[in-house]
Amino acid sequence: MNYEFFIAKRIIGAKEYKSSISAPIIKIAIAAIALGLIMMMVAIATGVGLQKKIQEKVSAFNGHILVSTFDNNNSNVSLNPVSTQQSFYPEFTDVEGISHVQAIANKGGIIRTETTFEGIILKGVGPDFDWHFFKEYLIEGELPKVSDKLNREVIMSQYMANRLQFSVGDTFRAFFFKDDPEKLPNERTFELVGIYNSGFQEFDETYVIGDIRHVQRMNKWKDNEVGSFEVFIDDFSALKEKGVEVYESIPSTLDTQTIGDKYYYIFEWLSLFDFNIAVIIAVMIIVGGINMITALLVLILERTQMIGILKSMGSNNRSIRKVFLYNAGYLIVIGLFWGNLIGIGLLLLQKKFGFITLDPATYYVTQAPVYINVGHIILLNIGTLLLCLLMLIVPSYIISRISPVKAIKFD
Repeated sequence: MNYEFFIAKRIIGAKEYKSSISAPIIKIAIAAIALGLIMMMVAIATGVGLQKKIQEKVSAFNGHILVSTFDNNNSNVSLNPVSTQQSFYPEFTDVEGISHVQAIANKGGIIRTETTFEGIILKGVGPDFDWHFFKEYLIEGELPKVSDKLNREVIMSQYMANRLQFSVGDTFRAFFFKDDPEKLPNERTFELVGIYNSGFQEFDETYVIGDIRHVQRMNKWKDNEVGSFEVFIDDFSALKEKGVEVYESIPSTLDTQTIGDKYYYIFEWLSLFDFNIAVIIAVMIIVGGINMITALLVLILERTQMIGILKSMGSNNRSIRKVFLYNAGYLIVIGLFWGNLIGIGLLLLQKKFGFITLDPATYYVTQAPVYINVGHIILLNIGTLLLCLLMLIVPSYIISRISPVKAIKFD
């Protein structure tokens, strides 16, 4: 054990240290570090959590990359069919990082009841559809059975079911437009077997999900013709690169569109969270550092006689600075300990109980989502400790201006 660390340890363990004049200031500095860490952890966990949750919801309805004809690319309904006899379907082997490919077809229509009506998009899906997300969103009933023979089962959102005054088990009629406006629309009867709530009103107020064979028959398509393919990737951060790779791997008659391009306004808004998180982290570290500087200066002032004695015994300024930096480092670690304990506790409570709610019309979620990443927490702790210690190096140079003779007489 070096002697600087030994002296710092004795100072920390001394009884008068805990009841000294500097004790309240030290407690405030520790509280500032703890509060700053809590704020940073909450900002990162909720900011990243919100980004991931919205990415998940948008991809649940659209996939990550949409492959379709050029006519279908900018439309929410399927205009022209695409054959399922493609080299990338059902498995996309030409591009790494593709987790799933599914065929879908959309058809615009209207649900009419005796009292009201709603415009809808029937999203036709087949046996290859990944129901993972909708199992999470399902709040009542069950998912439609699209792998069996053609049936009338569909699911719709809670928002739409409430507006139409539907409940699970109800049957209803829907009318779907034809290319020729002079012809009568197609009429279909469906049975509502499940109700979901994604919290994403832009999609909840639009989509009814059922068997793709209804769309194929209404459009007079063959069994191997679909509207488009939804491609899912493993790493969302590589969306743009994978979009280019997928485009280069498909036939020239087909086009691609990533959800980042299709819903650019949503992802532009999400990108602002990175800047906000960075600002919060910077402000909290600065506030914590300033409090620690104040505490360090008070500690130096309080131990002026000790500094004079150490200098008279041959200690140089560098060694004495290390004593006080060890002391300050201990205080920062105490603050980080309490910050981690309280911060992680609050995040776990929010993740389990969701007591902080949000307006889904603004944030696309009903409660503040939490994403706890151990790597983020470790980096946040190490970064806070190192940056606060770096901020303390300059103020510690005040020790070099203390004269041993005057310091020993200081009272």
